[in-house]
Amino acid sequence: MQAYLTLTRRELGHFFLSFMGYVVIASALFLMGLSFVSLASKLQGESTVMPVTEIFFGSYFWFIILFSVPVITMRLFSVEKASGTFETLMTTPVSDLQVVMAKFTAGFLFYMVVWLPLLFCILFLRYFTHEPTLLDPANIGSTYLGIALLGMLYIALGCFASSLTKNQIVAAMVAFAIGFALFALSFLSEQLSMRTDWSNEAFKAMSMYSQMLDFSRGIIDSRYVVFYVSASAFFLFLTYRVVESRRWK
Repeated sequence: MQAYLTLTRRELGHFFLSFMGYVVIASALFLMGLSFVSLASKLQGESTVMPVTEIFFGSYFWFIILFSVPVITMRLFSVEKASGTFETLMTTPVSDLQVVMAKFTAGFLFYMVVWLPLLFCILFLRYFTHEPTLLDPANIGSTYLGIALLGMLYIALGCFASSLTKNQIVAAMVAFAIGFALFALSFLSEQLSMRTDWSNEAFKAMSMYSQMLDFSRGIIDSRYVVFYVSASAFFLFLTYRVVESRRWK
């Protein structure tokens, strides 16, 4: 456990001491600001029955997910392989699983830090509108749970992509391609909505867009939680196998 915590702190330090980490935070903050301006324009002088968090998900949310996560995860394994420090790390008294989980945890924690300004945007809107329903704890809690679960899946996917190559750009492109393909399944499920066979149900279970809308409305479905946890575990398992494969060479 001590080795795992030490590795996690080490990886977090790389995020907060690197220029790219602050570029990611600044870019995400800029897009959240655009979302906030768009949201304020929609609410100006008009009432809405939709939760504020649901309106937010219709703006720049997916741009932040699809573009920021590959940048966050691209260096986790690839930069160490390129610099030659990966083999040195793996010769220390730590297990492959500890290395994988430490890098995943650090990436996930940094991802959650990126989303902290969203809470301040909602608080800011609540303060100036004097509307207490904007700060519904259930909606905010379920929204952040959805953001965390989605981030867990994409960070695990990014770890897998980074473990495959020494090139950070290639790792980011692979993570973006797989992540965009998963997101595209959401729209495929809409096209199959009139069908009642098993394929429609399967695509509905992977429709991240509709799932995140439910989270933003305060709806927590245990099936969604199982899907994100299982998919994250699957990509982490693949990452572990890739890291472990060095022993076979």
